[in-house]
Amino acid sequence: MNTTNVIRHLVEQALYIRQLTPDIEKKINTALTQQGYVSEVEYEALELLMAEMDAGRVRLVPTAWI
Repeated sequence: MNTTNVIRHLVEQALYIRQLTPDIEKKINTALTQQGYVSEVEYEALELLMAEMDAGRVRLVPTAWI
């Protein structure tokens, strides 16, 4: 799976469980660091995640509370 798919999958996972866990955040950061840039598709996915967090529909949690 390429980096773009990994980031999109992680964003989808966070949206599905309505939580941004430290594990998901770490995996997103690692994928972005390995890639070295953000594509337009990844940017849109991350922008959607941030918008959902701003709206209160996804919360940042210190640990996974699934």
